[in-house]
Amino acid sequence: MYLGRYFVTMTTKALFDTKILKVNPLSIRFSPTAHIDGSLPIISDPETEAALLEAARIIRDTDETVAFPTETVYGLGGSALNDNSVLSIYKAKNRPSDNPLITHVSSIDQLNRKIFNQMHLSGASIFDNIPKIYCPLISTLWPGPLTILLPVPDHIMLSKLTTADQPTFAVRIPANPVARALIALSDTPIAAPSANASTRPSPTLASHVYHDLKDKIPMILDGGACKVGVESTVVDGLCNPPMLLRPGGFTYEEIVKLGGEAWSLCKVENKKTVEKGEKVRTPGMKYRHYSPTAKVILLVPHAKEDNVIKTQEDRLDILNRLIKVELQANKNINKIAILTSLKLEDFDFESKIFDNPDFCSKAFILERLGRTGEEIQANLFAALRKVDEIDNVDLIFVEGINEEGEGLAVMNRLRKAAANNCISF
Repeated sequence: MYLGRYFVTMTTKALFDTKILKVNPLSIRFSPTAHIDGSLPIISDPETEAALLEAARIIRDTDETVAFPTETVYGLGGSALNDNSVLSIYKAKNRPSDNPLITHVSSIDQLNRKIFNQMHLSGASIFDNIPKIYCPLISTLWPGPLTILLPVPDHIMLSKLTTADQPTFAVRIPANPVARALIALSDTPIAAPSANASTRPSPTLASHVYHDLKDKIPMILDGGACKVGVESTVVDGLCNPPMLLRPGGFTYEEIVKLGGEAWSLCKVENKKTVEKGEKVRTPGMKYRHYSPTAKVILLVPHAKEDNVIKTQEDRLDILNRLIKVELQANKNINKIAILTSLKLEDFDFESKIFDNPDFCSKAFILERLGRTGEEIQANLFAALRKVDEIDNVDLIFVEGINEEGEGLAVMNRLRKAAANNCISF
């Protein structure tokens, strides 16, 4: 018994004095072809350059990890070529090892040299290792929040721990200059899931990373807020028809429009559950994801084809009833958050909900996610984290949006955050 307690003490103590280093994305400049030929960036701010070089050394020369901003969410990166680095990612996040990781590269040249172990030969195309079906997409959407699946080559340099024993691996070139510079300066493909504790909402600020991973990682590069706000779109062009495996920073409509005829019949992965022991091709398809500590209830709008018209009074009645039901079921609910999007944006909560005599002993927090799909997507994770970690609410209602455009990714995340606890609204 004593040895067991000793073991727990040794493994749960703080491992790092986590540093947060400010970096300025605007000080980093790439040539127009750097994402193809691997040209290094020019960095005008000495502090940013010093921070990036220190982070690059950790990635390249150690088994440890660095958290850094991408255009989607903050990533927790380790060398994708190093089994121990990948294990450090899983350990810091407490992430199941059968959940595959996306590998981030700074250029097609780096992909060829470091993963396929091939130098560019005169007369050969630098795109030879990428199936032609992807070319219309990556020519427009890379660098950016698009992840593609590639077949694992016979002599791959990539750690097998990134693929979760799959015949494919996932790769993208991020657009965020801090992420691109870190990968380029280390000249190391970086495996990087979101930089949060496993199951938690993804981080879009350095402070979110620090909240979850303080003392578990050596460094966080603080490059400000992430612009997109949800993870990258993952597509599989190796099957017929091709599939959108995870909605994200680029919409389904953009994939179909830019992909050409080969992507015109693109299907959307719509599995709600994954069987125990089933292998998955991309992160986000398995296990609990994006979940605050507080219970989340997702208010799902009717699809357009349902021809159901609800007035504000109808929605008021539904929300009132839902709050009463939750309060009756759990007497410990004292603080409730309501996250609104489009239908409830101009709702009079003060007189209609907050002043309701039935709720007079309860505190309410109101957060407005935005008026457009892009705004809602960018604000989603930050709002969930704010009401959960700062406001310490006991219950969260989130108003969903229609599943078109950015709505497909937003609702994908919200259904998981709510553990499919959804109410028609």
